[in-house]
Amino acid sequence: MQRFFDIIFSLLALFVLCPMLLPIVIVLKLTGEGEVFFLQKRVGKGAVPFNLIKFVTMLKDSPNLGSGTVTLKSDPRVLPVGKFLRKTKINELPQLLNVLFGDMSIVGPRPQTVRCFDVFPENLKPTITKIRPGLSGLGPIVFRDEENILAENEESVEYYDQVIAPYKGEIEAYYTEITGIYSYLKIIFLTLWVVVFPKSSLVWKVFPNIPVPPDSLKKFLNYN
Repeated sequence: MQRFFDIIFSLLALFVLCPMLLPIVIVLKLTGEGEVFFLQKRVGKGAVPFNLIKFVTMLKDSPNLGSGTVTLKSDPRVLPVGKFLRKTKINELPQLLNVLFGDMSIVGPRPQTVRCFDVFPENLKPTITKIRPGLSGLGPIVFRDEENILAENEESVEYYDQVIAPYKGEIEAYYTEITGIYSYLKIIFLTLWVVVFPKSSLVWKVFPNIPVPPDSLKKFLNYN
């Protein structure tokens, strides 16, 4: 049932968004380094890697520069038009093709780079990779302000590895255990909701059994 909705929703979204996506393709081709799409290896279902598709927002050699696959607020590797695409999450829309191809679902644990997946708790990794990763999910909704969280910490990469990643792993594992069409539809609703109300704490009410965040994260995650 979920795969059926994935195909219908991704086809519908690509059709509706086409008038917006085509101008973005042209702008990217004429600016920055002339690249349009960025393919990045991510960990998929069964821990099998796949190529995640995004609009280009950063310098081509970004994974080998600065903080690697961890993106910081005001990251100098981000291209001018990339700032807008990242802020609005438009850069994520080509992943609708990943959904259509079957690499991803509309909803699921967010697919991680190998480097970021490696810092998830070992005991949670098999659980997280039991289902297809998602274009959206509980993790991305809770951590929608991740770049600003990292900006508050001087040792941002270490903070990600030691605080954010372990808790994010707990959230993704939790969602994997409660996955189903009802949770799927609630996540889609919440994804649209936080676009309009980015400071909303509704996710904690819709999913009251989400693992409690560490004290150092509560103020950033609108947890109450």
